[in-house]
Amino acid sequence: MDFFVDPDIRKASTIDARFYTDQGVYDASKERIFANSWQFAGIANQESGAGEVFPFTLLEGCLDEPLMLTTDEAGHTRCLSNVCTHRGSVLVNEHCQLRNIKCPYHGRMFGLDGKFQSMPEFQEVQNFPTEADNLQNLPLERWGNMLFTTIKVGVPFRAVFGDMMARVSWFPMDKLVYRHDLSKEYHVDAHWALYCENYLEGFHIPFVHEGLNKELDFGSYTTELFRYSNLQLGIGKAGENCFELPETSVDYGKQVAAYYFWVFPNMMFNFYPWGLSLNVVQPQGIGKTRVSFLTYVCDESKLEQGAGSGLDKVEMEDEAIVAQVQRGVRSVIYSKGRFSPKREQGPHHFHVLLADFLNR
Repeated sequence: MDFFVDPDIRKASTIDARFYTDQGVYDASKERIFANSWQFAGIANQESGAGEVFPFTLLEGCLDEPLMLTTDEAGHTRCLSNVCTHRGSVLVNEHCQLRNIKCPYHGRMFGLDGKFQSMPEFQEVQNFPTEADNLQNLPLERWGNMLFTTIKVGVPFRAVFGDMMARVSWFPMDKLVYRHDLSKEYHVDAHWALYCENYLEGFHIPFVHEGLNKELDFGSYTTELFRYSNLQLGIGKAGENCFELPETSVDYGKQVAAYYFWVFPNMMFNFYPWGLSLNVVQPQGIGKTRVSFLTYVCDESKLEQGAGSGLDKVEMEDEAIVAQVQRGVRSVIYSKGRFSPKREQGPHHFHVLLADFLNR
């Protein structure tokens, strides 16, 4: 099934509603979109020393890819496949400290760098071992204490994250502290892309978010598009809690209350004066989505002030309206709509990327 979204927003219609309702399209999205994109892999301060092994599942409920972070004696951290290259058993099931990795099924041994070391009863096997007997090393990138990986390197990390990193280069990423007590998970009765689309436009704010609308100057709300990300700049009203921007910032002189960055396909980086709320959208089925709100704080004195306050209330309002859209796109009558060139640049940009990745 081919999808087309005109790159000219003035002519474009939204992506066909079958994208949200067809199981075959959903399954294809796992391979063509998520396996080819950078994903959040964990928090770097989990690594406490040599021999540490942290198993995790990449996009649980969607890709369900078993991976692990390992740290060798030299302090080098890698992201490895957590599947034995012999018969496919999962190797490590819980955080532990190891000198090497031994398969619990038939005893195949690997180093913490993923290289094959030994295998019992394989003396007669010809052309063994080869590179295929090593655990696959996945790319691993770090920003602050956040780790990111990808199964297939379709686009370089800097091409995806570089615009955001440059825009907030003054932000104290090294001072962010992950706060499990302030982090939450939400379960949304809607397609993952509908949740992203709702995030990608401020058009709905005056209609859905009465409280947030009081904090932001909706008339000054802007969207800036980059190749694989975009930015919604939240301008605060007079007297509201805003960033103290350095003169080197391109936004110096503006009353910026929040930077809302979206990174294709499923991550939102919300920068506030108190820190960062990283939202990871995880598909769980055609009409089911899990969203992790990961909270990183650099100035606790500014929590619950300005645009970065009352996030739970805003989330409930978003979930309610997105659930209504989920019901609507299943209609046999509805197929697609048109975009507002002034207010819906973000969703249009998203739809163009979705069509591009699905048609590859």
